[in-house]
Amino acid sequence: MSRGDEDYARAMAAAVRHSTAWLQSLPERRVGPSAAAHDLTDAFGGLLPRQGMPAEDVVDFLARTAEPGLMAMPSGRFFGWVIGGTLPAALASDWLVSAWDQNAGLRYATPAMAAIEEGAGNWLLDLLGLPAGSDVGFVTGATMANFTGLAAGRWRLLTDAGWDLDRDGLSGAPRIRCFVGRERHDTVDLGLRYLGLGRPAVVDADGQGRLIPSALDAALREGAGPALVCLQAGNLHSGAFDPFADAIAVAKKHGAWVHIDGAFGLWAAAAPELRHLTSGCEDADSWATDAHKTLNVPYDCGVAIVRDASALRSAMGLHTSYLVHDAEGPGDPFERVPELSRRARGVPVWAALKSLGRDGVAAQVRGLAAAASDIAAGLAGLDGVEVLNDVDYTQVCVAFGDDDTTRAVTARIIEDGRVWMSGSRWRDRDILRVSVSNWHTAGEDVGTAVDAVRSALAAVRGT
Repeated sequence: MSRGDEDYARAMAAAVRHSTAWLQSLPERRVGPSAAAHDLTDAFGGLLPRQGMPAEDVVDFLARTAEPGLMAMPSGRFFGWVIGGTLPAALASDWLVSAWDQNAGLRYATPAMAAIEEGAGNWLLDLLGLPAGSDVGFVTGATMANFTGLAAGRWRLLTDAGWDLDRDGLSGAPRIRCFVGRERHDTVDLGLRYLGLGRPAVVDADGQGRLIPSALDAALREGAGPALVCLQAGNLHSGAFDPFADAIAVAKKHGAWVHIDGAFGLWAAAAPELRHLTSGCEDADSWATDAHKTLNVPYDCGVAIVRDASALRSAMGLHTSYLVHDAEGPGDPFERVPELSRRARGVPVWAALKSLGRDGVAAQVRGLAAAASDIAAGLAGLDGVEVLNDVDYTQVCVAFGDDDTTRAVTARIIEDGRVWMSGSRWRDRDILRVSVSNWHTAGEDVGTAVDAVRSALAAVRGT
């Protein structure tokens, strides 16, 4: 064994030791961090030392010093934002991805990575009920997944309008009219901004945040020219799904490209009991989701899916003499994403799906929705708690009378540390938002969540 081999072995052993300790601490530890970033700045900053430190010692120092500033996001008691945990097979395979150190952009250069990601992509299309043969790309997260699908739509719409986007850019191009629901996620607007498409027209939504198809029809009728419609699978607050069949029929009548932001909601299609929520979404042109959320793989792993492979590869791809292409395959992975160099993000997705199987994925999605329903029922039974949304999926929004009380209860819950639930504002009210995204969340976590809210409300009321 060479000296380098020994260094690897000792550093990896230290990483296993600290990672195992971290995972074992999750059931009991406070969810929120006990130190702020400014508390840790000196330890991690200052002048770069002249002399280096052995790799094993670096890992020890890193784990020991960072520990107070870690949030227990992988805990079953973490309900903030929409953040999942990590399945064992996905975590371990992600370590392999780092050890293998493959640049997953070229099929010819890294055939194992390409084959694994292609397998994962085909499994995803099948699980989510999306068109076979669609292109699947693994990106950093839902933001870039939205960007990628929208980029393919921009290319197709302008090409069909007779405009050569690659040659002439956007200056002087036909204007693409973009339409979004009133309660879309802001990253859709961000993707449109990245693409130079400007602010979208906002279409009215119902009380749960679902886009109203008749309002979309009226908006599309107001002008002419290429159109791009963005729909949503899983509202950030209510968890609601746009009425895909009707909305897509309206959009297609006007010749629009339809993109669906399904960061966490697209996974409802994998559970037979919840599949009705995504009914009709298969008729869209592109879809975005995030495997770190509902599937529970490590950061970072968004998934961009596009029906029109030529549009996606024209928008994302390049050809140059120094790259060796695999002429016999379905194209290179880099042609489906905004990056030429990247880690093999699809490997943990493959591992998660392989470890769960079709029934396991369905059970995991079903379990998240059931836990959300149980939390909502428990909270609704508390005096002074109002559940504001129809809990059809994994999101619960509650209020405690006036905004001041809601903010105070939210702050008290975070201070208590048994659970983490984040505040937000929805339908002109301050709310406490509960997002169930972690495969660890079980009955005892539901009970802890309800009790934490009960205690915080009693403390704010002074009872």
